[in-house]
Amino acid sequence: MRIDRHHLINLALALAGGLALCYGFGLQPLWWLAWLAPVPVLVAALRSTSRGAMALAFVAGLIGSSGMFHYLSLVMPPPAAVLVTVLLALSWVLVIGLSRYVMTRLASPWAVLAYPLLWSAVDTLLAALHPDGNWGSLAYSQAGFLPAVQIVAVTGVAGLVFVLSLVPATLALGIVRGWRVARGPLLCAALLAAGIFAFGLLRLPAAAPAQGELVGIAVIDDFIGPRVPATQVERVWTQYERHVETLAAQGARIVVLPEKIAVVGPTEAAQLERRLSALAARTQVWLTVGIGTDDGREKRNLAWLFAPDGRLDANYRKHHMAPPEREFAPGSAYDVRTIGGTRYGLAVCKDMHFAAMGRAYGTRQAQAMLVPAWDFNEDGEYAARLSALRGIESGFAMVRAAREGLLTVTDAYGRIVAEAPSAALPGATLLARLPAIALPPTPYARIGDVFGWACTAAALAMLLLAWQRGRSGMLRQDNVPPAARHA
Repeated sequence: MRIDRHHLINLALALAGGLALCYGFGLQPLWWLAWLAPVPVLVAALRSTSRGAMALAFVAGLIGSSGMFHYLSLVMPPPAAVLVTVLLALSWVLVIGLSRYVMTRLASPWAVLAYPLLWSAVDTLLAALHPDGNWGSLAYSQAGFLPAVQIVAVTGVAGLVFVLSLVPATLALGIVRGWRVARGPLLCAALLAAGIFAFGLLRLPAAAPAQGELVGIAVIDDFIGPRVPATQVERVWTQYERHVETLAAQGARIVVLPEKIAVVGPTEAAQLERRLSALAARTQVWLTVGIGTDDGREKRNLAWLFAPDGRLDANYRKHHMAPPEREFAPGSAYDVRTIGGTRYGLAVCKDMHFAAMGRAYGTRQAQAMLVPAWDFNEDGEYAARLSALRGIESGFAMVRAAREGLLTVTDAYGRIVAEAPSAALPGATLLARLPAIALPPTPYARIGDVFGWACTAAALAMLLLAWQRGRSGMLRQDNVPPAARHA
């Protein structure tokens, strides 16, 4: 009866933890909950055998990742969405299982560091190796809490992941093994968290700089596909022209339109280029437009930048494709243009989900990014905040024009200068002053993912040490619940 009660408590903890993971790390995360959400799952794992811990972690991880399933089913086929949901759950199994392995074999309470080190390692490896990068990084749960995210300017997101994971790990250690045992790690976690918040508050200026160019954004959600009637196509482009003319009349010197407004063949692309060139010359603005081209051999996702004299000044090709557009050929070049003494970089939507892209522009001394984008409604806020983190990491402001998302202007500290939701015809516009100031290169822009790779090396070292201890027979109690050992 006692065993059954013990197992029921562990299951209840896993279920509660899974719900907390769902709301702490979802598309609209509760930033404060993310600091506590893993605690019940970790407590349950530390109270269980190795197999029990893995089963409970999977249950919690599956509940936590299920909140993403509807969104995933929008961007990929249902079987793939199911697979990704399960893989997300397995990432919790991997990190919690390996963390428990280290903690049950090393006598020191500092073995609790395995959990934050492993999450930082997973985050770093995904960012470097996965086609979609670390899109689901735990760090992005804090994107709306500016004092916490300023640390990414020094360490990248791995530093935030480390502290965000250390806090619940030490709390779980204290609950299971006693607060006296966990006193050192708990104090360390508290000081690190407080230090990060203090650093963030000190780094944030009192207000966004007042200087900067007036920039305009115009977005119409309607997509111009191959089966759209010609009359509808003309309505969309005519409305875009009206928006650009209105924004220019209001003083905008730069106007950004969204990603892939239409996918066109060579003849139509040439006609469209002439039309947009004439629009830029007529309104005397720098005009950024997202266009897809298809010549029958290769599809390209482009950002055209027209100068006020009508010249096509840049023809940037998107580097990183979202799952529905894998047939588009990726680019590899970076475009930086000086407008009115300010250096502007070009990127398209998912490009700004990759820290390496932001760092590439940071090292090229970009002061602001012009980013046509196309979101999926549900992820509009998440994608906008995630992209803004690139500016914090590498020191630039951003103008992001997203269909089925948000029109957003942010500064180099991730603060929202102006924002509005997109809309179908007649669309939505936004006019704001862009605080694109010249900042010295951030530490992260200079050194990159040094912290993340250091965490990866440290995690491997802890796993090796735990394996050696297990082999030497110093601790052979893996199948005995840790709670029983310290009762």
